[in-house]
Amino acid sequence: MRVSTVTISDVTFAADLSGALFWDEQRLLVVSDLHLEKGSSFAMRGVLLPPYDTAATLSRLAAVIARHDPRIVIALGDSFHDRSAHERLSAEDRDAVAALQTGRDWIWISGNHDPALPRDLGGTVTGEVAIGPITFRHEPTGAHGEIAGHLHPKARVSARGRSMERRCFASDGMRAVMPAFGAYAGGLSIRDAAFAKIFPANGFVAHLLGDRRVHAIAASRCY
Repeated sequence: MRVSTVTISDVTFAADLSGALFWDEQRLLVVSDLHLEKGSSFAMRGVLLPPYDTAATLSRLAAVIARHDPRIVIALGDSFHDRSAHERLSAEDRDAVAALQTGRDWIWISGNHDPALPRDLGGTVTGEVAIGPITFRHEPTGAHGEIAGHLHPKARVSARGRSMERRCFASDGMRAVMPAFGAYAGGLSIRDAAFAKIFPANGFVAHLLGDRRVHAIAASRCY
């Protein structure tokens, strides 16, 4: 698996194929929009989905943590799909979260889906956190040095006569929006007007999550 990088405000991050970013100097891993218990949330509204999204998401997260062995993990908001989702976690999933937190600092950033995270999940709950030149928050503002989530960026490109749509990091070197990490989290096209409010017109790069590496493609080439 080829290692790719994304640079934000002169800080270089390893771009993991899972959709996580790793800052080696700080031994810091950041993921966004886990949307745990989305399946059970839909089930309460009569939309039946296989109830395995939380276990699948936590399993993928465990693999990323094992790969990078971070000292700090930041979950960049909307870690839970709704305000009561944490109450629906199974005992096994709670144990899995606790195991992931063992031996490292864990920071939950509140999002629009989970604005009032409980204090009994372990770790620290905050609205945003700044480390060096980088500020981590849930909703993007377009500020320099910002890494945010919320928009679930995805991009579609044509290659060798066929179309491919993938989740992606969106970045212009000064700021970045991360892809959603959750198994059931959807995506928003980078051609949506929401991205034009953050980046100059198509003046950013979509780092698509491929099968074996992350592909850096100018947003102007995506559709």
